Amino acid sequence: MAQNLLLTVRLHGDGQGTARYHGMAQGGPEWPPSPARIFQALVSGSARGNTVPDRVVQALEWLEGLTPPVIVAPAIDRGGSVSLFVPNNDADAVSDPRDVGEIRTKKLVEPSLLDEGSPLLYSWTVPSDASHANTIVEAANDLYQLGRGVDMAWALAEIIDDGALDDRMREHNGAIHRPQFNRSGKSLACPIVGSLASLVGRHQAAKLRVEGNGKSAKTFFTNPPKPRFLQVSYARDQQRALFELRDQQQDTKTWPWPLHRVTRLIEALRNSAAERLRVGLPAEHDAIERALIGRKADGSDSSPVEQRVRIIPLPSIGHEHADRAIRRILLQTPSGAALPAEDIEWAFSGLESFSPVTGVVGPFVLVRSETDDMIRHYIGPSRRWRSVTAIVLPESARRRRIEPKRRREEAKSATERTEEERLAVTAVHVALRQAGVSAAAVTVRVQREPFEAKGARVEAFADGTRFAKERLWHVEVELDRQIDGPLVVGDGRFLGLGVMAPLNESSLERSHVALEQAVHPVPVVAAPSRRSGLFGLTLVGNAKNDGVALARALRRAVMARVQLEIGRGVLGSFFTGHEPNGEPIRTEHANHLAFQWDSPRQRLLVVAPHWLDRREPSRKERDAIVILERALESIFELRAGSAGRFEVSLTPVSTEDPLRRAARSWSSLTPYAVTRHKKRSSAAEALIEDTLEDCRRRCLPTPSVTVLNSRGVRGEGLEGQLRLDFAVAVTGPLVLGRTRYLGGGLFAPVLDGPPQ
Repeated sequence: MAQNLLLTVRLHGDGQGTARYHGMAQGGPEWPPSPARIFQALVSGSARGNTVPDRVVQALEWLEGLTPPVIVAPAIDRGGSVSLFVPNNDADAVSDPRDVGEIRTKKLVEPSLLDEGSPLLYSWTVPSDASHANTIVEAANDLYQLGRGVDMAWALAEIIDDGALDDRMREHNGAIHRPQFNRSGKSLACPIVGSLASLVGRHQAAKLRVEGNGKSAKTFFTNPPKPRFLQVSYARDQQRALFELRDQQQDTKTWPWPLHRVTRLIEALRNSAAERLRVGLPAEHDAIERALIGRKADGSDSSPVEQRVRIIPLPSIGHEHADRAIRRILLQTPSGAALPAEDIEWAFSGLESFSPVTGVVGPFVLVRSETDDMIRHYIGPSRRWRSVTAIVLPESARRRRIEPKRRREEAKSATERTEEERLAVTAVHVALRQAGVSAAAVTVRVQREPFEAKGARVEAFADGTRFAKERLWHVEVELDRQIDGPLVVGDGRFLGLGVMAPLNESSLERSHVALEQAVHPVPVVAAPSRRSGLFGLTLVGNAKNDGVALARALRRAVMARVQLEIGRGVLGSFFTGHEPNGEPIRTEHANHLAFQWDSPRQRLLVVAPHWLDRREPSRKERDAIVILERALESIFELRAGSAGRFEVSLTPVSTEDPLRRAARSWSSLTPYAVTRHKKRSSAAEALIEDTLEDCRRRCLPTPSVTVLNSRGVRGEGLEGQLRLDFAVAVTGPLVLGRTRYLGGGLFAPVLDGPPQ
């Protein structure tokens, strides 16, 4: 049975049963507190002055390498929001304290309120060797705050097995959040290899710099380097129950409910289940309102959406002749909901269709399903999703209504229709974020007509609902990475609207080919997806082994093609590697493209900066990668001066590519160039020390460096061929050194022989 390191954190209460947490993340209050917060709290509590004991340092570095923890968090309420105007962190920049008012900044204080008796649980799965885990157990005793300085806390750590951990989670009855790399959910910062070193570097960095001499000297505040953490998607545990609509007369047959009347079905089932719970659990009226109806205890406003039960219709899909009628209902109860999942499932089991107006019992009864064949059509994972029931977008995406009698006089122009679709696309991005989808939408397509022949127009879904038909759209989205379902978005997602189904690659290609052939009867070949930010361009012909010349030529070609893509817009530093004033970017982590020559495979590589820094790409970088892909697809010839002239073809760099393998030993494909030549040391010593420092900056484990050869290049500096041996396997691509952005520092894995 596996062992787990369990950290129990309690926030200081006010003596009246309420505790407060003031931690903020980008976009608002943070809940649950991220694992990075816990890591920083452990570092802060363990520090003795400016240093952390060596044994604790080793334990924290061990903790960096573990899989992100499972989090159990109690329910919270939002406290009152207060704006304070306080001196900014650069108060030292003013010479006279009386001038501090000139640098005041607005600071929002919005605490999260929770029961002081409910702790936070963080659980890491640990290997059999628990020596470092024991050190973390001791270090947890020194934790004294979590979040902001006012969030006083204390912690208790212990090592327990899986059975004891399950019991703790069950007793806690809070929301369970698990790291899910292919699931939609909120992103939380987690420690990775190099996080502790980045915190130490941030603490030691000078915050003030002086420019000038004498009376003309000026003191400036500089931001220290940011800590290194990885954003990980966390999904809340859901307990699922699948039900079928069975015929009252023949219980072996399912009853098909019309697709366009989905809202009436969901409302009827929800209200009937709520009434059954009120009769069976009269003391839980408030919890029933919060969990099922979505209202607070006093009947006003809505309860937190993450605590609500979802009743998701599953129309029959998966075949071109499927009628899309609703025969199955998926019930999702989130962990930490106001009512236990068992009570919710009991309320829905055996429900009959009943009209309180006419008193007529309907033709079906709701029973637990014995199979889950249909649910697989809604789970994924996939990058492409298409609406099955219409999506309700906000009022900002509402189309202009035309009186039926004045359709010709009030007809919309192409410009107006385009603007309506643009507003709808913008609203879809917001709806995805509100639904907890952490992946970014690369492309969005909106229309009123269904995407499939058996579907229904959006106007049909509005009948009998509180939503105007002008707010309803059918939507197809392509995300920048795969996510799991079920996916339900939009304002009507708790009423059966906004249900989306994954679109696999083969079906998408068939539909696109059919569309293209209907308009242009020519063969169409769907290109494989390459939007990871790592591209390969194979050269036709024997190229000279001049990686720098080839990389420079490709860089020029990429910038030219990108300029054509964006028109008169200014090329950003992502593509140029230069500041707006023309100066090269000289920061430690310059976020721009790298160009490399892979001589064994006769190809050039284009590497996005997040690959070099071994992190997740930012939203801005994802958008730039989409433009980059279009630019690369338009390059068919490369002219590299004396290095030659070649035909090129864009090829995907898959996970099975030799340069993306995981290996412990790596050898230079292109020379490694030192960033700084240490004085009074040999060439080998300078190469080794510079390589170790660059590995630290890239959040890599410390390797053993072997210098195979070295040389000094006039006007360039010291470079050499290296072999790196890590204690653990490292996944490629591996690009290091001063020339990593333009033809140097590329490594290949060593697999029982010469470089692959």
